[in-house]
Amino acid sequence: MVFGMSKSAKRHREPSDSPDAWIGWLGPGVEVEGNINVSGGLIRLSGRIKGDIASDGPVVVHEQGEVEGNINCRAASIVGKVMGTVHAKDRLEIKEHGIVLGGIHTSCLLVDPGGFLNGQCLMPTSQPASQPAEEVESKEHR
Repeated sequence: MVFGMSKSAKRHREPSDSPDAWIGWLGPGVEVEGNINVSGGLIRLSGRIKGDIASDGPVVVHEQGEVEGNINCRAASIVGKVMGTVHAKDRLEIKEHGIVLGGIHTSCLLVDPGGFLNGQCLMPTSQPASQPAEEVESKEHR
């Protein structure tokens, strides 16, 4: 299931469930070389893409999908393989058998058992990551 939907959960119509919300779908056996830009909606990838993907909506890389390039999107669900950096503004899911070989930048990361990440993970925080050295030293000497 995609984006946190479990089989036992009561199903509501999600963008991934409605073909009308899809912008594109590349099936198994399709190979594309070049960049893909999507203004909105869902793109589902089951083929092989060699190039960068930019989308204002969600990107789903299915089990047979393989991306050799960077992905920049609102949300991503990876069941296939991505070799590149993934920037997912809202959420990134690496599902069972999903593979990401490269860095990730996201505010929410979910890795299912059997999912694989080999790269650096950067997650923004709402608080400053560190205090200036002067403040830390002054607090220690009080």
